[in-house]
Amino acid sequence: MSSSPMDIDPSPAAGTKRKAEEDPDESRAARRIRALDPNVVNKIAAGEIIVAPVNALKELIENSVDAGATALEVLVKDGGLKLLQITDNGCGIQKEDMDILCERHTTSKITAFEDLASIATYGFRGEALASISHIAHLSVTTKTKDSDCAWRAAYLDGKLAPAKPGQSAEPKPTAGRQGTQISVEDMFYNIPTRRRAFRSPAEEYNKIIDIVGRYAIHCKGVAFSCKKYGESGTSVSIQATATEVDRIRQIHGSSVANELMQFSTSEDRWGFKATGWATNANYNIKKTTFLLFINHRCVESTNIKKALEQLYSSFLPKGGRPFIYISLEIDPARVDVNVHPTKQEVHFLNEDDIIQSICEHIRSQLAEVDTSRTFMTQSLLPGSHLVDAPLQAEDEGVPATPATPARETPGSKRPRRNSNSL
Repeated sequence: MSSSPMDIDPSPAAGTKRKAEEDPDESRAARRIRALDPNVVNKIAAGEIIVAPVNALKELIENSVDAGATALEVLVKDGGLKLLQITDNGCGIQKEDMDILCERHTTSKITAFEDLASIATYGFRGEALASISHIAHLSVTTKTKDSDCAWRAAYLDGKLAPAKPGQSAEPKPTAGRQGTQISVEDMFYNIPTRRRAFRSPAEEYNKIIDIVGRYAIHCKGVAFSCKKYGESGTSVSIQATATEVDRIRQIHGSSVANELMQFSTSEDRWGFKATGWATNANYNIKKTTFLLFINHRCVESTNIKKALEQLYSSFLPKGGRPFIYISLEIDPARVDVNVHPTKQEVHFLNEDDIIQSICEHIRSQLAEVDTSRTFMTQSLLPGSHLVDAPLQAEDEGVPATPATPARETPGSKRPRRNSNSL
């Protein structure tokens, strides 16, 4: 059979014709490089830092803790998209600083790049409030200890803005207690695609509860509350005097708190100290609950989490996972906190050595608890007796018990083990 060349239709498929083919002269012309409009730049930057309402809240919580607050109240409406409000009793903001409060790269926490080597606060870039003001309607009410009254101001795109059309943009005196209240309304109102991506306010609220719970456990001596707008009950309520175990109990339940073991380990060679709480081998869940703070900053570390899960796999039933809370303090000179827009990840030196040291310490504590487990025993009723039987061999610290005789059943050829004949 003779072969003929395949006929190829040179016409492109519908909808795939490139613009360059339509106008070849235009495609050959070099395009001019232009500077982006500052407003576009700010929106792009804001979208990287404030990805969701929970990211905005994390930044605001850290600002409050940096301000020395001992009580934080969070109010949420529609998962934080309609309203996200945080009120604290910190040091407040000077009235003179309110005009530049939401400008990018304005901060009270560092003055030079070298300060990053010894950063001891959460914030340092001066971008959080600026970013929020570019994607939401932001208002601030604040009062310092020495101020006669509180001051209230609204912000838009990093600048002071009138609260209502026709009003002055300058901060206005108002009644208020010491501290700061920040209200974020209509988040992503000017980025419709981002706003539409949030289909479930309930899901966003759960993320908010999670981050509030994490900081409530870590920030000892600080009271936290979080509730939905219009509801009287709170989703999170932690008193300032609550202990770490009490905080874990209120947020994660007694089943976790009752099986906790405390740990603390350090190593001068690698400049770190790790403290925290982890469940023993008597507790397991389907998904790991892992709370990690590095230099008091809530972060994620896949390497640390995987190493700990692998460690626990030797102690827990197949598929079982632990609860672990770690506060890792590392010499600031060994940590780079400026590697992620949301500060969700950090890099630090000697990571493998530090992880190994933490795992070895927790392993030793798990082994101690595992060999000292307590078991429920059953007393014999008066008049009852045990059938003479050989003792079962002891296995890894389990007390020896009499082998239980099998209960005869029709057709059975061998005794059933572990049956109860009492």
